[in-house]
Amino acid sequence: MGKVQPEEKDVKEKTTEFSLVRVKSTWKGQLGKKINKDRVDSVSAAKICENVTEKGTTWTVISPIVFTYKVTETQGLLDPGNDTLLLGHINDPQQLEDIKKSNKPIRRFVVVDQAVFQIYGSKLTEYLEANNVSYKILALPTTEENKSMETALKILDEVNNFSLDRRTEPIIAIGGGVCLDIVGFAASLYRRRTPYIRVPTTLLSYIDASVGAKTGVNFANCKNKLGAYIPPAATFLDLSFIQTVSRRHISNGLAEILKMAMMKHGGLFELLEKHGSMLLNTKFQTDNSVYGCSTLKAASQATRIAIMTMLEELAPNLWEDDLDRLVDFGHLISPALEMKVLPSLLHGEAVNIDMSYMVYVSKERGLLTEEEKQRIISCMVSLELPVWHQEFTMELIQNSLQDRLKHSGGLVRMPLPVGLGEAERSRSHCLCICNKGGTGSFTFFAAELTV
Repeated sequence: MGKVQPEEKDVKEKTTEFSLVRVKSTWKGQLGKKINKDRVDSVSAAKICENVTEKGTTWTVISPIVFTYKVTETQGLLDPGNDTLLLGHINDPQQLEDIKKSNKPIRRFVVVDQAVFQIYGSKLTEYLEANNVSYKILALPTTEENKSMETALKILDEVNNFSLDRRTEPIIAIGGGVCLDIVGFAASLYRRRTPYIRVPTTLLSYIDASVGAKTGVNFANCKNKLGAYIPPAATFLDLSFIQTVSRRHISNGLAEILKMAMMKHGGLFELLEKHGSMLLNTKFQTDNSVYGCSTLKAASQATRIAIMTMLEELAPNLWEDDLDRLVDFGHLISPALEMKVLPSLLHGEAVNIDMSYMVYVSKERGLLTEEEKQRIISCMVSLELPVWHQEFTMELIQNSLQDRLKHSGGLVRMPLPVGLGEAERSRSHCLCICNKGGTGSFTFFAAELTV
């Protein structure tokens, strides 16, 4: 970092901050806050602080990491004339122009859920061949039962055999949330981080898994215990994929939309109350719908509000440095419940049962009125979501709390609804489910909802 300074024996401790500048391809530390930018090629946002004491020297590196990724709504993603899937992730206009002018074929490694491939495999193949893409398609059964390190390693073996260029050839993941999580995790491991693209094909993944940074696989019988925070280069959303999923999976995805409605947006909650059944019936599609433009408006509003409110919470806290997260609503007891009864409950169904119980906790703590509680439960039922399960026991709740306490700084840190479309990140409110009020809530919850 420039000239070596002679030691000052009389000074017991000295701290020096260096800015980092690049001159002729070499990074150098520079003292002082004022930098003549005309004399350097570039200035980094990173800094190095050197602290010298009698015991030795400590260097503290401050290196901001910035991720930029797109979440793009599109139509006809597999239409050969639509190049979004191949080029939509590129932000640099010059790079985009160079690729379009080049005679070199585009190369893509695609991982697709096996069930999705059975429906869209021929269309996907036709799309890649029509665009002169050199490709490898790996179709895998991506279910919660095989969301494992073994599946991730299988993907990595195939990626390695394909000789992927990690800088210019992003891996493409097409499928539900499990598929997107596994592929994202594998991409984070290959060459320490390979760009990847998410294409969700279920409503749940459209709203939830596709828009954040989390990737992972199950481990030691725990959900997503291995993982990384690596966002995709881009997510491409095409609602037409949703038309081929079952009604139950539409309901499953509506649980995550309802979560955001309860936490952040009263208008979205009212939309689900009024149009939830229609969205279930039409699968968020407008073609040949007896509901006409009402479907288009409701589907568009529901998905856009849910995604925007989700991104509002995720973007400032991408690495979850702040453990008080509204998007964790419904995720305190549901991971243990989902794994315990696997595969009988879908993710959104387990989340909804968790949310249902928390609604009773909020009511017992005076955060919700009886009318608000009944409106929420009625909305859940109208969306054909389960509000109770026989394995959702007080023992399961207590074990989940103990596990959360271990990993959340000694606090449960769980948000609760304080009205329709409002919530608090209050830790003291979260702790109420450990005390007598929580036990009382469970008694009312079990008595009213057990069928």
